[in-house]
Amino acid sequence: MLKPAGELAALIRNGELRARELVEDCLARIEALQPELNAFVHLDAEGALAAADEVEPNDPRPFAGVPIAIKDTAAVAGMPFTMGADIFGDFVPGHDAFLVRRLRQAGFVLVGKTNLPEFGILPVTEPRRFGPTRNPWNIDRTPGGSSGGAAAAVAAGMVPLAHGSDGGGSIRIPAACCGLVGLKPQRGRVSRGPELGDDYLVQDGVLTRTVAETAELLDILAGYETGDVAWAPPPSAPFAAAARREPGRLRVGFTTTPPVEAELDPAGERATRDAARLLSMLGHKVEEIEAPWADQDLTEVFKMVFGTAIATGVFYGGLVTGREPSAELLEPLSWTIWEEIGQRAAVEYLLARTQLSAFSRAVVALWDTYDVVVTPTLAQRPVRIGEIDALSDDPWDAFGRATLFTPYTAIFNTTGQPAISLPLFHGEDGLPTGVQFAGRPADEATLLSLAAQLEAARPWADRRPVAATA
Repeated sequence: MLKPAGELAALIRNGELRARELVEDCLARIEALQPELNAFVHLDAEGALAAADEVEPNDPRPFAGVPIAIKDTAAVAGMPFTMGADIFGDFVPGHDAFLVRRLRQAGFVLVGKTNLPEFGILPVTEPRRFGPTRNPWNIDRTPGGSSGGAAAAVAAGMVPLAHGSDGGGSIRIPAACCGLVGLKPQRGRVSRGPELGDDYLVQDGVLTRTVAETAELLDILAGYETGDVAWAPPPSAPFAAAARREPGRLRVGFTTTPPVEAELDPAGERATRDAARLLSMLGHKVEEIEAPWADQDLTEVFKMVFGTAIATGVFYGGLVTGREPSAELLEPLSWTIWEEIGQRAAVEYLLARTQLSAFSRAVVALWDTYDVVVTPTLAQRPVRIGEIDALSDDPWDAFGRATLFTPYTAIFNTTGQPAISLPLFHGEDGLPTGVQFAGRPADEATLLSLAAQLEAARPWADRRPVAATA
């Protein structure tokens, strides 16, 4: 059923729909579309149906009986955990990640794990281990990455919504490619436990069709967990309430200047300027700004911090399987990162973190003047399958090609600020066109309020690829 998760939960709660019927419908759609889209890497039909059978009418849990998919970056007890990499072999954890536990407690039914590029490195989802995931809007194109399997599954109606994670744009990029809402929360908003005490770049979230769903899920996922090293300050009111209220008149700056040298596609330029005009029509004070990140290319510094996070994932894969990392067990790009990071001194990583923190202060100062800053989400249209190749003979060339595709998103992983991609427009090629909105530190509430206003002005939830309506 192609309804928002909250509406589906209400139907189940009122007895108008049985949870098993809903889960069976999702499983049937997955079975029909998986051969073409390849969104899932593991399906637990038996477990999902058993969980659905336990849901009765009047279940007090807010999303009792609603199916959800988990990106294969989060541990789910009893399901394979691979990060898209051969080095993880057949590893099956015996515990849930904290965010998975929260989803279960909210009543969600976990149907399986979704595809991602190996270790979530690239903004396309084409791992050697599982093969490429394809965009439901055009199967020759990428659904983005790294949460590409999650985005394809939601866009195609396989599940109402899906978990994703974002370390350089990995929720916002696939949201833009697949016509979805994709929020990267504030650093520390969602616990990365139990494996991690904190995370400099990565935050977990969801891919959804509507702003309300994104806000409701953030209320479920957000908050301190025992042992967290750092966490974002709690909001003054539920995020769902923020998505229901008017944002007031905001000060909005917009720019199309990327943080690295990259050419912006005309569709992205047009969408950003059209978004600025729409904001002005809605009564906001809007002006074009000079980006504080202009002429400050920190690609090499970011690669050091990002690469260290990837190397940590490689180490973990070897740890849980007892196997040494090797060129046979890793894609060329992952192996190159592992070897290069292994040759660097720890002090280099700490210096890189310091440089990024100093740079972030200069960037965040822009929000002393503006409530929201608008940029394109992508610099290019969703690239063709195979265009960014982690298996090429020059792995760093693939990484550089990825940067040209998605130069606008990683800046806000560096600063830690919340940022959201909204599917406001469609290009002449029939593909969705996302626009990115970045908010003040820890101010997801303003972003969600503004996003809901934009959604009401230019509704997008009924725009669906053919696969979702079949």
